[in-house]
Amino acid sequence: MDELANQASPGVYVLAAHPNWRESRVNRVLADQARATPGVLVRDLYASYPDYDIDVAAEQAAVEAAQLIVLMHPIQWYSMPPLMKLWMDEVLTYGWAYGSRGIALNGKDCWLVATTGGPEGSYHPQGYNRYFFDAFLPPYEQTATLCGMRFLPPLLLHGAHRATPEEVRAHVGVFGQRLGSYPEWPELEELGACPITDVPATDRPVPGRS
Repeated sequence: MDELANQASPGVYVLAAHPNWRESRVNRVLADQARATPGVLVRDLYASYPDYDIDVAAEQAAVEAAQLIVLMHPIQWYSMPPLMKLWMDEVLTYGWAYGSRGIALNGKDCWLVATTGGPEGSYHPQGYNRYFFDAFLPPYEQTATLCGMRFLPPLLLHGAHRATPEEVRAHVGVFGQRLGSYPEWPELEELGACPITDVPATDRPVPGRS
């Protein structure tokens, strides 16, 4: 379930989405590490919304209270689990998250923390996934950009099914260190300011006409 570590107004909001935590070797431990980090609010999407009925007002309030939004999940069919996609569809609304009046996320950071079943070598033109993993990142990066957020370099663990306990511990350690030290990350100084992108109302879909 959702848990806030030590602060009433978290600086970090972790959206953790795993359809079956009992089968998780890495994401479950990452979620535990996030819960143990001060100032971090963890939302277990599948536990919070088993009926897929997302509390949009509560989610928008949690996002507004945070500076860093973490998308944490296993990669499924080269994308995010379905409940996280629904969260995006329902929470990141026009006029709130983007558009001329949608400034709620402007200036925040977005960080993808993901695992893959296939090893890094499978994400290669000669591998069975055919593309480098970066080819699957544009939807995440553009979503962040449209909402005025910086998309931070992702933290990935490839081959999670076969990772050794030592590799998992090392990965979780890096994750915990990064969460605990945010926003004091050296590379943030090299990233540009959050973009400002406007989407005119005329480009929004009209029910029944899309």
